[in-house]
This record gives sequence, C-alpha cells and structure tokens, in this order.
Amino acid sequence: MSRSAAKPPRWHRIEEHRYQAPANTQGNKMSPITNRNFFATVISVFAILISSAAFAEKAASLSSEQSAAVEKISNYFNSIRTLKGEFTQVSPKGNVSSGIFHISKPGKLRFEYAAPNPFLIVSDGTWLVVKNKSKNRSDQYPLSKTPLRLMLSDKVDLLNQAIIKKVETYDNLTTVTLEDREQLVPGNLILVYDNSTDALRQWAVVDGKGRRTTVSLTKIVAGEEANPRLFKVELPDRSRSKVDK
Repeated sequence: MSRSAAKPPRWHRIEEHRYQAPANTQGNKMSPITNRNFFATVISVFAILISSAAFAEKAASLSSEQSAAVEKISNYFNSIRTLKGEFTQVSPKGNVSSGIFHISKPGKLRFEYAAPNPFLIVSDGTWLVVKNKSKNRSDQYPLSKTPLRLMLSDKVDLLNQAIIKKVETYDNLTTVTLEDREQLVPGNLILVYDNSTDALRQWAVVDGKGRRTTVSLTKIVAGEEANPRLFKVELPDRSRSKVDK
C-alpha cells in the first residue's frame, strides 16, 4: 500500500496517547516501513474473515477432503484462546522485518517489531492502536470497525466467511488461497497450515497489483496466559466520546 493510499473511511483517527512498551524486545536491524504499510499488512491477513457468506460462482469447487482441510484451519483459529510467538515479514521488495506477537481472545492483540523498527499494534478489545514509538505518534481505531474484530472473535468459519479459491496439500502442509468477498483489501490471502504440528506457519498477502508480502511464524506457544499489561492502551477521555459519522 502506498503512502498516498486512503485509509478506510469510517475508521477514526485521534491524537497520540502514551504507551509504555516492554523492555525485553530485541532484534537485528531491519528495513524501515511506514505506519500505513505495517497496519495494512496485519489487516490484510485477517480481512478475509469478515465476510458473512461466499459467492458460489467465484469459489472453487472443493472435494470433501479439501473442505475438511479448510475446516481444520477454522477449528484451529477457534481453538485458540491465547497465542504468542515470533514473526518475520518479507516485503514485495525483499526487505525483511521481524518481531513478536501476542493474541488473547476475545479482542486482544499485540504485534511489535524488534528495534530499530518503531512500530507497534495493540488492541485492548475495544480500541486498536497503531503506534510509531520513534515519532511518539499513534492512530486509534474502534476495534469493532476494523477487519481484525472477527479474527479476534470466538467463532471463525472460513468455508462460510470467505471465497475459497484453491486448496493444496503437500509435504504435510495445507495451502489455502482465500479472497475477501467484500474486497476491503483487494487481492488474495494464502494461508499455510502445518498438519504435523497443527498450527498456522505462514501467510502471504498478494495485493491487487500482484505484490506479495509473506509473514512466517516461529516459536509459537498456545494456551499460556498472557500478561494483561501487553494489551493496555491509554486514550484521552475526549477520544472515547467521539463517534464516526
């Protein structure tokens, strides 16, 4: 997504709040990214999950085995209450960034890039905050008005919530290509699920211009209670009373 691309029109931007990041985040030098590009990457990953039904004429005709494979991935999302690990992102130009993530359902999420990359995304279940720590600036959005709301909800059903374009299984990996029916984020999402470990290992976002961004997950730990401080956001009182029009 280019810097000039418009933000979703109904998401509300307010001024910076103070947020204390954990001190244990470390990493190697990484390529710089923009606030919008970082947010777009994470949003793209889960935008597929917001549709209420798929268009049959667009979807691939799935065999019973393929349908079962997709349902297995849905069950994986639904089985998650807490999840943490590390991620590595490769941009369309080959630039590499990495960081840590935490998820606590319902509604809570944290994606943080390792230094010197300054970006941080935090959801406390109500507000989603995208922060540039080096510039002491952030954007805040009601979680209910972002595609992430259903990824962080209790129920995910890919067969009925997305257009399934392709399902392939090889080397104990299932690759599912999805499309957002609402086209909130033009392009395709490719999920790579490891059947040997029963975990999502990678996703790739191919935008409307064919540019591919890949995110790989490692050191995944599920079911471990997350520190509530990881999902703490502080918003000015005036921001809580504002309503999008």
